[in-house]
Amino acid sequence: MCGIVGYIGKRDVQPILLSGLSKLEYRGYDSAGIAVLEQDQVKISKAEGRLANLSVQLDKQPLKGSMGIGHTRWATHGRPSNVNSHPHTDMSGKFTVVHNGIVENYMELKIELEQKGVTFASETDTEVIAHLLAEHYEGDLFTAMLAVIQRLQGSYSLGVMTEYEPDKLVAVRQSSPLVIGAGQGEYFMASDISALIEHTREVYILEDGDLAILTQEGVSITKVETGEPAACKLMHIDWSADQVEKGPFEHFMLKEIHEQPLTLRNTMLGRINDQNEVIFPELAHAAGAFQHVDKIFIVACGTAFHAGLVGSTVLEKLTRIPVQCDIASEFRYRDPIITERTLVIVVSQSGETADTLAAMQESRRQGAKVLAITNVPTSSVARDADYVIATKAGPEIAVASTKAYTAQLLAFYLFSIYLAQERQTLSTELHTKLVQGLKALPVQVEKVLENANDVKLYAESIKDADSLFFIGRGLDYAVALEGSLKLKEISYIHSEAYAAGELKHGTLALIEKDTPVIALATHMDLYEKTVSNIKEVKARGAHVMGITVEGNVGLLNSVDEICFIPPSHHLLAPILAVVPLQLISYYASLALENDIDKPRNLAKSVTVE
Repeated sequence: MCGIVGYIGKRDVQPILLSGLSKLEYRGYDSAGIAVLEQDQVKISKAEGRLANLSVQLDKQPLKGSMGIGHTRWATHGRPSNVNSHPHTDMSGKFTVVHNGIVENYMELKIELEQKGVTFASETDTEVIAHLLAEHYEGDLFTAMLAVIQRLQGSYSLGVMTEYEPDKLVAVRQSSPLVIGAGQGEYFMASDISALIEHTREVYILEDGDLAILTQEGVSITKVETGEPAACKLMHIDWSADQVEKGPFEHFMLKEIHEQPLTLRNTMLGRINDQNEVIFPELAHAAGAFQHVDKIFIVACGTAFHAGLVGSTVLEKLTRIPVQCDIASEFRYRDPIITERTLVIVVSQSGETADTLAAMQESRRQGAKVLAITNVPTSSVARDADYVIATKAGPEIAVASTKAYTAQLLAFYLFSIYLAQERQTLSTELHTKLVQGLKALPVQVEKVLENANDVKLYAESIKDADSLFFIGRGLDYAVALEGSLKLKEISYIHSEAYAAGELKHGTLALIEKDTPVIALATHMDLYEKTVSNIKEVKARGAHVMGITVEGNVGLLNSVDEICFIPPSHHLLAPILAVVPLQLISYYASLALENDIDKPRNLAKSVTVE
């Protein structure tokens, strides 16, 4: 997973490329590099490690020009190093390439090229593209690109330039996101809109199989398969540059945690009418489409999968339709039973998650309708789905997802009520309680955030722990899974989440004196059982932090520390209960002096399988 940028125009390109890469560093940060056309010759500068290393290098030896491409890398083929950093060139240095994705048949192509006398400088799959371009070039970069693309298997977005044609950049998309930004006499390309937003809000969202030629005069976009012009329309993006800046916060993660009340308001906006009915204007074309659904699959990865676990329980309870939540990377390989009466709900913050896209495509092939819950309405998931619910969380920059997760939860609550209304499976009393509860959530989350210092001291106390355990029952277990993932992602403290009722079936063997345990107890119908499970770990020496609803002061007798969340309907408690867990993860990582927004070995948007 990587981020690419490109620019052609009249301005000095180096600061534009570096600024764009800084917005994409969440996508990869093992190494970075740029290539600039300087007096008709391509000059390259790249450095292992964070983008800051490249910036220092360029301060000493700047590159001057008005056309260039850049790349920030998260290693897949070849270890992080200067040699393996992008951009890559052919042997002559005339063709320069940056690449996001994987060339699955690169070894076959590499062997073929080596037999022809080509010498490779790196361990990467990307380098074969540069050598293939040199082999196929006969005076026209567009034609050479078409020939090369026919030979590539896998997923990729490409930025290409050559000294032979110093007036153009080439951008190609295949199963990996790429956008083109349009300015006045200047054009941009990037893996993500956030890299362009400070320069332009007018963008083309490339589709799979699109090849774009960028010059100072304009952009032409062609369908590779047919050779015909692509039906790609210029779009206006409403995001502002301020939304991708930290503002007064030390880290994007903390900023995004504190943005959750606003995010929840935005996700609800226009979706609850004056009669307290849940409506989805974007699903108006789907009227009656869900009446005959007899099975629902929720398919997602990572944090989105945890949102799906909550969603599956809520959907099944309110609609009485069987619901199953699957990890996207496993879903299509287990040959699930899908029919025309199956609804598949795919969840992805970026809308570009490779495994989720593949699961969606397989579901549609078998006749299912697909509903996408995503934060990016211009993404591949959104464009390919039959129905789309946008979470409206705004850009999320930190690798560890927070506000996107709670927005996904809220989207599930809203859709569950919407579908229950359509199927008439929801009592008036429960409907009223849930809608009132949803409306109260933004203010309640604000209240949790006001008490952040209550968990900060606890978070600092666990920074030296070898292992930490999360336990919960019902929806608390799903939230425990998300809390454990957050802690692992950014603090690197080993943690596990367990259904509390399973403790006696083996897990208790891991509990010893002073083992930190975070116990969620927000469900009153399971409260006493959870307290019993807490006593089991306490009896074996665990140090327990309890998270429960205000009023459950009796829990103080069973735990060492406690965090209260505002009272709500138990189905809605996951949105409130996860906020202290997010803060615990953040402050533990802060105490450990980790790079919170860019945790090791991880990337924000997983665009390869």
